[in-house]
Amino acid sequence: MTIHVIGAGLAGLAAALDLAEAGRPVHLHESSPQAGGRARALPDGTDNGTHALVGANTAALAFLARIGARDGWVEPEPEGLPVLDLADGSARRVALSPLAWGNKALRPAGASWGAVLAMAGMALPGRDRPIAEVMARHPAFHRGFVDPLVIATLNTPSHQASSARLGQVLRRLGGPGATRLYVAEHGLGPDLVQPALAALQRAGGTVRYGARLRRVVQAAGRASALDFGEDAVTLAPGDQVVLATPPWESQRLLTHLAVPTQHAPIVNLHFDRTGPGPVRFIGMLGALCQWVLVRPSGVAVTVSAGDAEAGLGEAELAPRAWSEILRAAAAFRIAGEWPLMTPACRVVKERRATPRHVPGEVLRPARKPLANLALAGDWSWPALPATIDAAVRSGQAAARALLRG
Repeated sequence: MTIHVIGAGLAGLAAALDLAEAGRPVHLHESSPQAGGRARALPDGTDNGTHALVGANTAALAFLARIGARDGWVEPEPEGLPVLDLADGSARRVALSPLAWGNKALRPAGASWGAVLAMAGMALPGRDRPIAEVMARHPAFHRGFVDPLVIATLNTPSHQASSARLGQVLRRLGGPGATRLYVAEHGLGPDLVQPALAALQRAGGTVRYGARLRRVVQAAGRASALDFGEDAVTLAPGDQVVLATPPWESQRLLTHLAVPTQHAPIVNLHFDRTGPGPVRFIGMLGALCQWVLVRPSGVAVTVSAGDAEAGLGEAELAPRAWSEILRAAAAFRIAGEWPLMTPACRVVKERRATPRHVPGEVLRPARKPLANLALAGDWSWPALPATIDAAVRSGQAAARALLRG
């Protein structure tokens, strides 16, 4: 019984590893030249963006431990997240857990009892509506804490974003250590993708790159063949498939699937800059740069929900971002040299990075739309927005569905 996993993003990697460690022969097929999917590592091993995990991302953290990569994820700001507000130049540290807000020095601007209760109310059952509407009476707290959280987790502007979807996140942030922030010390390549591939290889799985699935041939409610263009794989009666592809690809291959149709972009900028370390993670308000990840090997900036920025070029984005980074470096005394001239910059745009998480009914696609085929992908996990944790959970759920079958 052979299992073919289509897509080597995080969902596909998680599914493939579970299946291979269960003793199944696993072949992982990836259309691009490298693994990692939309959270891929760039050719030099660095993140495509400022990917971070929090303690509440238990599935992702357990996956890292399982592949021997947990020690590569460090806590860059244990004393509170540094936040620079360009509107007034104020620099402060903000605790991500409300339990720490008794310390005024770690409290976000506008954090009143009413504001905190309005935010917490989104974790309770109720009418799903835009988050900006929920927080309308608390503009300072919304701007300084809720909106950055919304952008980071939902990749959707607050005036569009679903309060129910944010509630899924908030419900997971109350446990011990749930708000502790972690980033890959060296990058997603060495600290996630490569260890996952190595673990899969140790378990007996194989990976093939440059293999784009053209068609899933169906017969009697089953996948009977996989058409890769120049070659095709005929599926034996016991063979199975995990389809771990983006929603538009999944619908192209299985036309009856209901998938998200609205997507939001993410723009990432990567600056060449070497420094002594340690790894730093900075938040910014009123800025192009929402999150700045500083490693000894470079500086990465993420602009989530970047509808306007996705239409701009490097000549417009890089100087503006670098000037903001210089202000953050000065405000928080980040070690090393910081040249005034904008260094070499690489801009990476994910125009359909995630579904746009707007109010309304959450899609709940069948985990097994065909008798021998299971779905995976962050978009297919209805209990969370499209995140790394959702991707891992969906892949593991797809593996369980096939193993039960």
